[in-house]
Amino acid sequence: MLLTRRLLGFAFASADLLIELSSEGQITLALGAGEALTGAADREIEGASLAGFVAPADQELVRMVLKGLEDGMRAGPVVVRLAPQADGAARAVNLSAFRLPDNGGAVSCALTRAAAPKAAGPDGLHDRRSFEDAATALFKHARTSGLEVELAMVEVPGFTEVTRQAGEPEGSALQARLAAVIRAESFAGATAAGLGGDRYALLREGGESPETISRRIGRLLDLDAGLGLEPVVRSVAMSADTAPEQLLKAIRYSVDEFVQKGAAGATPATLGEAFERSLARTLAQVTALGQRVEGGDFSLVYQPVVSLRGDLRLHHYEALIRFGDQGTPFPMIRMAEEMDLVCALDAAVVDRALDKLLAVPGLVLAVNISGRSMSKPAFVTHLRQRLKSSPGVRGRLIFELTESVAVGDLSEADRHIQALRAEGCEVCLDDFGAGASSLAYLQQLNVDVVKIDGSFIRELEHDTRGSAFIRQLVRMCGEMKVRTLAEMVETPLVEDVIRKAGVDMAQGWLYGAAAREPTPPAVPARAAAAPAARRRGAVESWG
Repeated sequence: MLLTRRLLGFAFASADLLIELSSEGQITLALGAGEALTGAADREIEGASLAGFVAPADQELVRMVLKGLEDGMRAGPVVVRLAPQADGAARAVNLSAFRLPDNGGAVSCALTRAAAPKAAGPDGLHDRRSFEDAATALFKHARTSGLEVELAMVEVPGFTEVTRQAGEPEGSALQARLAAVIRAESFAGATAAGLGGDRYALLREGGESPETISRRIGRLLDLDAGLGLEPVVRSVAMSADTAPEQLLKAIRYSVDEFVQKGAAGATPATLGEAFERSLARTLAQVTALGQRVEGGDFSLVYQPVVSLRGDLRLHHYEALIRFGDQGTPFPMIRMAEEMDLVCALDAAVVDRALDKLLAVPGLVLAVNISGRSMSKPAFVTHLRQRLKSSPGVRGRLIFELTESVAVGDLSEADRHIQALRAEGCEVCLDDFGAGASSLAYLQQLNVDVVKIDGSFIRELEHDTRGSAFIRQLVRMCGEMKVRTLAEMVETPLVEDVIRKAGVDMAQGWLYGAAAREPTPPAVPARAAAAPAARRRGAVESWG
């Protein structure tokens, strides 16, 4: 009895709720703070299915974690969101599980309170940008805590084609299962990313060979062997010789190489090796980028922005930079920021936009400006001189301040913003909500428009409860006399949500993709009865 009490004491020292699950996933025993975590007393929990207490978005994750357990194997802790209770508050737990040998397939679980994981996509996977942030933070933590962490990359060649042939709803179920399997293999179940092309990246504790991980992923997917789908795993270990400031470059290099070449590429063995490769590649790219900026070797494409006040008339266009045949320009822009070339790049883009404005009377354009550029007095002086020399563009150029690089001195940045506003330009705060500094920016920078980050807008397609956040943001901006713009509006449903929330403007594929020349926005059928003159794309004044 004394031993039992001691073991129970140790268990409750590290957990809030202890449960035992049958091989079918039924809770056979519950001890602890069941009511606080699940809203039901311990006795009421017993006999119920664990899935009933888990948020729908994480049920497949939990199923894969438990399915992956073999006798004597431990899993977790994995951050799991719980089903909402009557008060609507979001709750999450760290779930750890152990399958005791010779125990009839039962699984012992320990649950402790946890902070809800940061928002990812609907499938729980990060995008490239948020994954890099999570990876850098985790590796830095690992260096100080002694935690053994590795970067793993997974490819399941042919999986997308299999899901396409399966049709609906089977194809979507397969995609959800693979996303859950990848998450289940990742650290805390919340550090995995979808890279496209049947490729994924994740962070995990070291100690298992890539072959072992590959076999487990294949077993959990449980696909017909005749399909010939063989997961391939490559891992990159953390190395002691990789300094904290080198981590991000090493991670980016490893993921970039995997995205481009897949598992067939030459994966570096350690992050230290990845950094050395990255340094050599970066030196060559910086030279090439400097030459392209200096020679104006880039193009602008234009995406329409519409007003939601009325009949979706054209408001302005956002001018977006493109380098040759590359898809997203984000890697080049990111490199320009890191290598102190972004001011020259931003200046070249503004010059190109001014030329377009002078050539097309009545055109209104928005261009992106890095936070680093906005902090440079010489850069702002150059812009003011160009604006003074082109009085015909007054009121037709908008600057979107991006948050890809944090603004160090907000007071100085605001002085620069006001100087540009005095020249007849308006300023938009881009990517609002994507970074921790957004509220500080809105509080200390006197801007005209806030662009709501697309990650919030896209999520409205799957969970319209997010409209509460949008409504509160619109209300707050309205009190500050700041207008709002929603990006990545792709469906009529999302447009209806943001319109009802009071958002002023919208941008996204619903109205047209970026084109080489300014093209009037598409007019959805619900607006087809609008006056013909407005449907032809008359520009509403920015003021």
